[in-house]
Amino acid sequence: MDLNIRQKLGRIQVELKATKSKRNKFGNYNYRSAEDILEALKPFIAKYGVTVTINENLIADAVIKSTAVITDTDTGSSVEVNAIVGVDLQQKGMATAQQYGSASSYGKKYALGNLFLIDDTADADATNTHGKGNVSKKPELTGEALKKAIAFVKNGGDVKAIQTKYTISAANLKKLQ
Repeated sequence: MDLNIRQKLGRIQVELKATKSKRNKFGNYNYRSAEDILEALKPFIAKYGVTVTINENLIADAVIKSTAVITDTDTGSSVEVNAIVGVDLQQKGMATAQQYGSASSYGKKYALGNLFLIDDTADADATNTHGKGNVSKKPELTGEALKKAIAFVKNGGDVKAIQTKYTISAANLKKLQ
């Protein structure tokens, strides 16, 4: 069965597990880097016959646009998403190159996260119920993520791929179907 690029992307979104290999000792939480995501992607690149690239452009003073692109190696068809990040030029203790490098890393990570529906809300702070009972670890599908999900389904994507990453209200599920 030949899969188009959106179907391949949907399968990768469901199957991809990117571990949080880094530790923030100050905040006492684990996190994943762009490198963690790229390392987790390598088996899927060969399995599904795709390539993944990240491009960056300085689009304004201290604003970087990171674009993650998945391309089907057979057809050349691709899907891309962007992340826009500001560079904190007032960040103390960093040289300008480090400030840009930090923003670049952040932009890459979030562009990849947007493309592969990687949820970053499962950090300890985001899942702490503060004594208020059980809280869903998946974010609610709303706003820009809902718009992207609707476009994804219209282009042949699977709703199940989205449900693995997001909690979807009945009203929004109807919009997707």
